[in-house]
Amino acid sequence: LLKGWILMLRSILRKNPRRGYRKYSQKKHLLGIQQSKEGENITNWYREVLQKAEIIEYYDVQGCYILRPWGFAIWEHIQKHIDGIIKDMGVQNTYFPLFIPKDKLETEETHLEGFSPEVAWVTKAGKNDLHTPIAIRPTSETSMYPYFKKWIRSHRDLPMKLNQWVNVVRWEFDHPLPFIRSREFLWQEGHTAFSNEKDAIQEMLDILNVYHSTYEKEMAVPTIKGYKSNMERFAGAVSTTTVEAYIPEIGRAIQAGTSHHLGQNFSKIFNISFEGKDGSSYVYQNSWGLSTRSLGVMIMCHGDDKGLVLPPKIAPIQVVIIPVGKKDPEVDEKCKNIATALKQEGIRTKLDDDDHNTPGFKFNHWELKGVPIRLDIGKRELKNNQVSVFTRFDCKKYTMHLDELKNMHKMLGNIQEAMLDKATEKLSTSIFEARDFDKFMEGINNKQMAKVPWCQTDVCESNIKLMSKAGDKRVSKSLCIPMEEQNIPDGTKCFACDEKAKGWTYFGRSF
Repeated sequence: LLKGWILMLRSILRKNPRRGYRKYSQKKHLLGIQQSKEGENITNWYREVLQKAEIIEYYDVQGCYILRPWGFAIWEHIQKHIDGIIKDMGVQNTYFPLFIPKDKLETEETHLEGFSPEVAWVTKAGKNDLHTPIAIRPTSETSMYPYFKKWIRSHRDLPMKLNQWVNVVRWEFDHPLPFIRSREFLWQEGHTAFSNEKDAIQEMLDILNVYHSTYEKEMAVPTIKGYKSNMERFAGAVSTTTVEAYIPEIGRAIQAGTSHHLGQNFSKIFNISFEGKDGSSYVYQNSWGLSTRSLGVMIMCHGDDKGLVLPPKIAPIQVVIIPVGKKDPEVDEKCKNIATALKQEGIRTKLDDDDHNTPGFKFNHWELKGVPIRLDIGKRELKNNQVSVFTRFDCKKYTMHLDELKNMHKMLGNIQEAMLDKATEKLSTSIFEARDFDKFMEGINNKQMAKVPWCQTDVCESNIKLMSKAGDKRVSKSLCIPMEEQNIPDGTKCFACDEKAKGWTYFGRSF
């Protein structure tokens, strides 16, 4: 009797594989996502999505991860996009060694103090102790700038604009989280030198705009541009600009990219000077970087309880085509023709005609990996000269005439725009204005970001951190002083200390 029921079920699924998918998707399957993005489990959801969507695999060293092909392909797109822009700005790529001599790292005391807890050291070679420990680069200012001194002699050598795509290691932290807080990560770091401060500051702002645009136009992630406070700026910098992202589900901000103006702080220490028309002068310097943290920001921003949701511009595969129903040569041929036509239009397309897995399995697999559009084609679609369309962003299903496939670029563009609109709306509803500390804490504890009038002093920020820590909650700190026009009324008091407010500032909890 049991064997008869099994045979009948198999017969039903062969005739209508979509019915099999409905039952498959209605039941929580171990291959699908078990955790929910909502509530306090977002980090568990995030870790599960990263593994099951084949973005990363965990490695034997805590805080280090294997970046699998699907995840690396996303990073390659971001890398290609930024690399093209900065090259148009006159930046050249280079590579400096991973190891930094101890005396070089210790040259700039303020800089070293900022990174000292995070520096990993090589102290042995085989069984022998090294005469002098060697640092593994946490950032490259102290390894590159001795050579800036060697290469820059006159004003004709300026501006010097270098960038490298490398890995860095920052060791000291608790609770690692892939991409967000990793001991080793990939990034680009730009290091530039100018003859005057005006050009250096302009480049700092131009690079920040590159980062802001990359998040919004490529990853469909809205960010807030601003300056870091004195306590939060980069060690050794005159000023630090940042793009800040926000994850409403957990109520935390993420520093998504930074551009620093170093002034002459490092050039005086490393004696990087040039001969100009008015004699010898120290150069003005910048450093700026964006890392694989961007992948974590994008995944947290758009992902849902089914897995990844990828913006079309950075999706390794933009359209997947799946033949459905009983094996049919005409269906297979039509699928191949459509795949070829889409590829010729520059659309990254995958034909999944693997006979080893059912259509239901394939549907789940590509939804989990976040492919923006799925096209299903069977005998029914072939007869009606149609395709069945599934869009991952809103999980809508509909049919489309084959002639409409010529509008695929427009469809992908609409999805990209809709994803940014949705994320922007989430960000705007997560921001509240507070003018006193009690209201500030009420919003912060409700997983929101606060926009407050602030005096911008170090003492006040230290007190805010102390007063805002509640139980096992993270402290609240300044995220950025926005670049937008301040328009703060005269006589406005600081929300935390009643001193005169200098301007509006975003505060919140962060990773």
